[in-house]
Amino acid sequence: MSAKEVLTEKIDGVLIITLNRPEAKNAANRALALGVAEAIDELESDDSLRVAILTGAGGTFCSGMDLKAFVSGELPQVEGRGFAGLTEYRSTKPIIAAVEGYALAGGFELAISCDLIVAADSSKFGIPEVKRGLAAAAGGLVKLPKQIPSRIAMELALTGEFISAERAYELGLINRIAETGKALEGAQALAQTIAANGPLAVAASLKAVAGAQDWSSDEMFAKQQEIVGHVFTSEDAIEGATAFAQKRAPNWKGK
Repeated sequence: MSAKEVLTEKIDGVLIITLNRPEAKNAANRALALGVAEAIDELESDDSLRVAILTGAGGTFCSGMDLKAFVSGELPQVEGRGFAGLTEYRSTKPIIAAVEGYALAGGFELAISCDLIVAADSSKFGIPEVKRGLAAAAGGLVKLPKQIPSRIAMELALTGEFISAERAYELGLINRIAETGKALEGAQALAQTIAANGPLAVAASLKAVAGAQDWSSDEMFAKQQEIVGHVFTSEDAIEGATAFAQKRAPNWKGK
């Protein structure tokens, strides 16, 4: 991983992934995409890590694709992972976007590819690709209509206009609003709440909620059982119930 493009830090079971191109408003180039993909691999492979936070350096989340790199023929994509190494990948552990400043174009698509979003009250969101003769093909056209009303998604896709954090919160697109400069702090608090829970239960719940939107009413409980069934027979399930009865914090084993 390039130490310049992407930084990582482990704090109490949480992996903080920082897009580190502040001079370019964290626009994604190939090196940044590879760095994010490598960081996600670290999240997946390290059993001590329960949650990740994706954020940007310098007061901006991500301004999208590096257009200068694009013009020169460089694409910020990773095979099997998509734009910025994440938009086409489903992590088995929760990822929280901590958004300051702008999350635009691919940066917006990167944010909505995370499971939860904490945004500063001054942040802005949008998919302005049409203003550059491009299309929001990293998730803006296909993921966004599943996360907010389809007519609003259509408006954003066709006009390229931005929306505020307050409007995004009203639409249910983001989970929490923080004061400017404190989005990462808010995301860390949310991450710690998640990290304190049973890792098997969190992973199963994450997978079921993500998949449920594509399941029919006839199949949803069977599909859910395939994912969560093992949770109820796990050692963690017994530990959780025992800890509750004994009024102590559980000691999760992840099995």
